[in-house]
Amino acid sequence: MIRSRVLLYVIGGLLILGLTVGSGICAQPKTEKDDIYKEIEIFSDAVSLVRSEYVEEAKSKDIIYGALRGMLASLDPYSQFLDPDTYKEMKVDTSGKFGGLGIEISIKDNLLTVITPIADTPADKAGLKAGDRIVKIDGESTKDVTLIDAVKKLRGEPGSKVELMVLREKERRILDITVTRGIIEIKSIKESRILESNIGYIKLVEFQENTPEDLSKALKALEDEGMDSIILDLRNNPGGLLDVAAKVADKFLEEGKLIVYTKGRRKSQNMEFRAHKRGTYASQPLIVLVNEGSASASEIVAGAMQDNDRGIILGKKSFGKASVQTVMPLGDGSALRLTTAKYFTPSGRSIMGEGIIPDIVVEEESYKPIENKKSENIFEKLKEYAIPKDKKKDEGESDTKAEKEDEEKADDSEGKDIELEEKEVYDSQLLRAIDLIKGIKVYEKKISS
Repeated sequence: MIRSRVLLYVIGGLLILGLTVGSGICAQPKTEKDDIYKEIEIFSDAVSLVRSEYVEEAKSKDIIYGALRGMLASLDPYSQFLDPDTYKEMKVDTSGKFGGLGIEISIKDNLLTVITPIADTPADKAGLKAGDRIVKIDGESTKDVTLIDAVKKLRGEPGSKVELMVLREKERRILDITVTRGIIEIKSIKESRILESNIGYIKLVEFQENTPEDLSKALKALEDEGMDSIILDLRNNPGGLLDVAAKVADKFLEEGKLIVYTKGRRKSQNMEFRAHKRGTYASQPLIVLVNEGSASASEIVAGAMQDNDRGIILGKKSFGKASVQTVMPLGDGSALRLTTAKYFTPSGRSIMGEGIIPDIVVEEESYKPIENKKSENIFEKLKEYAIPKDKKKDEGESDTKAEKEDEEKADDSEGKDIELEEKEVYDSQLLRAIDLIKGIKVYEKKISS
C-alpha cells in the first residue's frame, strides 16, 4: 500500500551487514560514534575535492546522488537509492502498470539473473526464461552492474528495442535475444476457471495492492460454478507486497494460524502475520504449484501452507528470497530502499537461498509424440536443421553421399510416426495436481462414508 506510511516489500538478497538485534545508533558505544563522524569528515573532504579539482564542473546533486547509490549498493544487492524518477516508477510498478520488458531480475551469484519473465509480456514472448543470466545489455557487459542501473538500462520508450546476451546455464549456451519494450499492464490474476471434477484453478502472477480483492472475486465466481477444491498456481510469480502475501494466505487458513514473521534490528521490525478470521476456503483440498520462478511473496504463501499442513506444495524448488525491504521517502522526492528484516515461515525456516522444497517434485514440462504424423510431412521441416553443405565438406563428407543418406532416411521412415522431431507440450505439473486432487477427494469420500 503506497501511502505516506512506510512501504514494505518482500525481496531477495544476501545477509545484511550488521543485522543484529539492537536499539540502533543511540545505543552504540561512544567510540563507534566518533568513528562515524571521522568518516563523515573524510566524505566531506572528498566532496570538496571533487567540486574543486574534477576536470569538469560537477553538480552537487549528482555528486550526492552518486555517493548515496554507492553507499546503498555496498550493503547488499537489494538495498538501493531511488532518485525521484525511479521512486515514482517504483510506485507505479506496485499498482500493476509500467513501461519496460516485463521481467523480474535479481543479482544472484554476482550475476544479473532473471527471476522470471512476467506472463504475456515482451520478455516472455521473446523467450527469456527464469534462471537466464543477462551478461550484456546493448553490447555492454553487466559485470558488477547494480540492480538499479540494470533496471534503468532495460527500461525505455515503448516500441524501442533492447539487445540482450543471455547465458542459459542449463542448456550450456549463449543466446542473443532482442526484446521490444512495451507498456506492461499486469493483472494479478491471469487465469481463473473450473477444470474437470469441479477443481478450481487460479493462476496468480504477482502480489499487488488489488490482489486480495481480485482473488476473493475469482474464488467466489468459481464457488458459484461448483468449485469443491483448489489449485493455486504461483509458478513464475516473482512476489510483491508483504501484507498482500499475508492476506492471500489468510484466505486458505483458519483463524489464529501463523502465516509469516519477520525479524530485524529494531523491535518495530519484528512482526507476526496471522490468519485473523476463519478462511472461507480453509478446508477444501488445496494444491499450490511453485517453480524456480516463484519468489518472495509466493514463497511466503507456499511456506505458510506447507508449515500449517494446509494442502500440498507441488512442482520444483522455489527461488529462495527471504528479506524484507522498507522504502523510506526523503525530502526531495527520492527514497531509500533499505533491507530492514528477514522473514521466516511459521516453523522458523529462513528460505534465503534455499527456496521452498515441494512436497511432491515434478518436472515442469513433458512431451508426448503427436500421433499419425507421417515422416513425409515432417521431412521438409527437418531440412531446416540439416548440416550446411560447407560444413559437411569440412567434416569430410561429400554432398552426394549426404544427400543419398537423407533420401534413404526419408524412404525408410515413410509411413512411420515420428517420435522425436515434432512434439506436443503439456503441463505435467498441472496434470499431476489434478490427479492428486481427484485421489484426495476419493479418499475423503471413502473415510466419511
